[in-house]
Amino acid sequence: MLGLGMLGLVRAPAVAQDAQDRNPSSPAGAADRAAKPGNIVGTILDQTGSVAAGAVVRLTTDDKSFSREVASGDNGQFNFSSVPPGPFKLSVNAAGFRSQGFTGELASGQTLLVPPIVIAIATVVKVVVDPVEVATEEVHEELHQRVLGFIPNFYVSYHPNAAPLTTKLKFKLAWRSTTDPVTLGGTAFLAGLQQAGDEYPEYGQGMEGYGKRLGAGYGDVLASTFLSGAIFPTVLKQDPRYYFQGSGSSKSRILHAISNSFRCKGDNGRWQVNYSNLLGSFGGAAASSYLYPTTNRGTFTLSNGFIRMGESSLAGIVQEFVVPKLSKQARRARQQAIEQAQSVSISRSSDSVAKRP
Repeated sequence: MLGLGMLGLVRAPAVAQDAQDRNPSSPAGAADRAAKPGNIVGTILDQTGSVAAGAVVRLTTDDKSFSREVASGDNGQFNFSSVPPGPFKLSVNAAGFRSQGFTGELASGQTLLVPPIVIAIATVVKVVVDPVEVATEEVHEELHQRVLGFIPNFYVSYHPNAAPLTTKLKFKLAWRSTTDPVTLGGTAFLAGLQQAGDEYPEYGQGMEGYGKRLGAGYGDVLASTFLSGAIFPTVLKQDPRYYFQGSGSSKSRILHAISNSFRCKGDNGRWQVNYSNLLGSFGGAAASSYLYPTTNRGTFTLSNGFIRMGESSLAGIVQEFVVPKLSKQARRARQQAIEQAQSVSISRSSDSVAKRP
């Protein structure tokens, strides 16, 4: 009897525990009921009311302890199972649509049907850059380019894809170039040398002779600059500027520089025959033949025209190899060109390695 009594005493707590488990109002039973996971079901629609398949739906609980991601099916529906109860957040992302969200709270053991989540088409903001404004800004930079800090270097572009120049900008470059103090001073100095060497003796000496030489020299500058840099480029829709290369082999840079006299960029961005320089060189020489005393204008025009073509090629060599050592803008542009070329080379090498079987 004592043994049975003792046995009954030992078993009593276990029986009481079982009864507690079966009693839903007990604290332990309530805890078990509160911990039951549930399900979350919903549908993704677009603005037209059509189902959105393939949308990525991400579920995250407030305490970050549970996170899962699914894609909506062909019927636009998604389903999360075994979700712990409590507050949660849904985020929906789909290509071409703005992100959308939904927040709610899942009860213990509940299958929650969330309202349809509608995703809207993303607003595409297209930024249109006015090429005239870009060209104006680039010309503004070019008008501050000087070699050794004082020699004008306006007709050079360090932008490989510079915006095309308007007629106004072409004439602005020509005007600023011909009216620059260095241009005026250089013309006056050359007239003095001609007078000292008694070049063109028909002009005579003294102030009158100097004035004639100065007038002829400046008229020559005006004619050649406006014909080659503004008038013909406007009519033929060509760019009168030299495009600095700055990178590549010396051979390619030399060829690029020499070709400056007969090759240029059109306003359409394509390389073409530099008719503007050809016509401007010989047209300027023809105009000069009426400014300087000469007995044979034809020979004067041809000889001076070819000289000016050669000067264009020589100017390209100077721009490509000499000016970078004497100009901050050119040095900076050359470094940028080298870095860009190296970047392209590395990118191509990476693509080549990636494509290997």
